[in-house]
Amino acid sequence: MKIAKEFRWEMGHRLPEHFGQCKNIHGHSYKMLVEFEGELDKNEMIIDYYDVEKIINPIIEKLDHAFMVHKNDTIVLEFLEKMNSKKVVVDFQATAESICLYLLGEIKKTSLPENVSNIKVRVFETPFDYAEESVKLR
Repeated sequence: MKIAKEFRWEMGHRLPEHFGQCKNIHGHSYKMLVEFEGELDKNEMIIDYYDVEKIINPIIEKLDHAFMVHKNDTIVLEFLEKMNSKKVVVDFQATAESICLYLLGEIKKTSLPENVSNIKVRVFETPFDYAEESVKLR
């Protein structure tokens, strides 16, 4: 059995080594669909949607209206510091694929019910493009 919940946030980034427009500072209206798979618990749930929000919302709040920047992108880091802007400093380029893996990793760090056996994260960078990854927990 699976359940899923959708989350949305606004975030800026750039891909400095990109050959096209993505090398420029820009942003997206991101959407994440997170699925939890597992056996039903005594309450006949995999995980309560309320608990899903308690797990995911702090992760999304960290990203919402922030700029995701590589730790070596000194030009943008200095600008963000000077502007006192919200940022998330990471050790990867902020591609849809890397953001998907980042979110999956952040979710895995949380305390999930024992009956949850698999998590899948799908991150939409635009309404038409997404990256997806899943991990088996047990």
